[in-house]
Amino acid sequence: MLAVYRHMFTIPDLRKKILFTLMIFVIYRLGAAIPVPHADLDAFQQLQQLGQEAGIFGLLNLFSGGALESFSVFSLGILPYITSSIIMQLLQVVIPRLQKLQEDGDQKTITQWTRYLTIVLAVLQATTLSVLFANGTLTNGVSLIRDYSPSKASLIVVTMTAGTAFIMWLGEQITKRGVGNGMSLLIFVSIIAALPGQMGSLYLQTAEVGDWAKFSVMIGIFFGMIVAILYVEQAQRRIPIQFAKRVRGRRVMGGQSTYIPLKVNTAGVIPVIFASSVLTFPALLVTIIPAQNSSLMIAVRGWVDEHLGLSQGQTWTYIFLLFFLVVFFTYFYTAIQFDPHKQAESIQRQGGFVPGVRPGTATEKHLKQILTWITLPGALFLGFITILPALFAMFWNLQIAFSGVSLLIVTGVALETMKQIESQLTLRNYEGFLS
Repeated sequence: MLAVYRHMFTIPDLRKKILFTLMIFVIYRLGAAIPVPHADLDAFQQLQQLGQEAGIFGLLNLFSGGALESFSVFSLGILPYITSSIIMQLLQVVIPRLQKLQEDGDQKTITQWTRYLTIVLAVLQATTLSVLFANGTLTNGVSLIRDYSPSKASLIVVTMTAGTAFIMWLGEQITKRGVGNGMSLLIFVSIIAALPGQMGSLYLQTAEVGDWAKFSVMIGIFFGMIVAILYVEQAQRRIPIQFAKRVRGRRVMGGQSTYIPLKVNTAGVIPVIFASSVLTFPALLVTIIPAQNSSLMIAVRGWVDEHLGLSQGQTWTYIFLLFFLVVFFTYFYTAIQFDPHKQAESIQRQGGFVPGVRPGTATEKHLKQILTWITLPGALFLGFITILPALFAMFWNLQIAFSGVSLLIVTGVALETMKQIESQLTLRNYEGFLS
C-alpha cells in the first residue's frame, strides 16, 4: 500500500490531479466556515448540539458538511444539484425529447438544463431556509437572523444561491481536472468532516450513563457496515458471452469469449442519496405554507412534524419510508443504467450470444430475469444498511449522528475513486489498490 501511495505522487499528471482535487477540498471547507450576511453569530453556539440531533436538520446539515449549523454561504451544500439531478432522471423517462437527447448521447444539453434547474431550486431552498432560520422553526426557537426584513432576505438568498452555484462549479472542475466524480467527492468531504464530531457525540452520550457496551457495539457496527459495503460493492454476476467465428478473406475473426459483469449493486450510492433528498421535501414544504385559520394545514404540518422528524429525531414512519424509497430507487436507477433490450441488440450485432440462449428476444428475457433477481439482494442490502444505525438509536434511545446514508456514500465514493486511481496506475504498469 505504501508503494502505491509513492507511485501516485511520482507520476506528474496524476500528482497534479490529486493535488488539484485536494486544493478544491480546502476551498470548499473554507467556504463552509464563512457565515452569510446578517447572521446572528451569538446563536451559533446554541446550534452546535442541535446540528447533531435534529432529524431533518441533521440530514440537511450532513449534505452541507456542517455548513448549515454555521449558516454559511455554502449552507445549501450540494443538495439542490442532487435534487435537480433526480428530477432530470425522472423526466428522461416520461419526456420523449429528453429521452432522445439521452439516446443520442447529448449529455452536454442535459447537464446545462440540470444547472439551470439547480439555480431555481437553490433560490427556493434558500428562501425557505432563511424564513425557517428567522422564525426558529428548524432550530428549536433559536433565531439566526436578527430584525428579519425583505432586504435582508434578498441578500441572504442571493448569497446562498451564489454559494450553491460555486459548489456546482467546484464539483465540475474536480470531474474535469481532478480525480473522481466531483459532486460525489464534495459530499464525501462533507461527511468525513462531520464524522469526528459525530463519534464524539456518541461517546459523550454513553459516557454520561456509563454504558460502554453500547458504545463498543456501535463502533463494531460502524466497522462491520464498512466491511459489508465493500464486500457487496465488489460482488457481481458474470454472464458469459461467446462470439462466433467469421471468415473475412483469409482472416478468421471472432471466436473469443468474454462476459458481462452485472454488479449486485449496480446503482451504487445514488438510491440512498435520492431517497434522503426526497424525504426532505415534505418537511421543508409544510413549513413555508401558512397554516393560520386552516385546520387541514395545521393537521398536515403536525403529521409531518411528528412522523418525518422535522424538529426531532428519526421516527418509525421515516425509517420505513427511507427503506422503501431506497429499494424503489435501486430498481429505478438500475433500469436506467442497464437496458436488457439494448444490450441484447448490441450482442447480436457483434455476432455474440449467451451460451444456451438464443440471440435476440430470448437473450433480452434472460438478461432481464438475471438483472431482476440480482438487484433484489442489492436493494434490500442498501435499504437495511441505510436504516440500521437508526434502528439501534430507536431501541437504545441514543442520538446516533452517523447514519447508514453517510457510511454508504463515504465507502462507495472512496471505492470508486480508488478504482479510478488504480486504472491510472495500471496504465503505467504499476500495481493498484485493489490488485
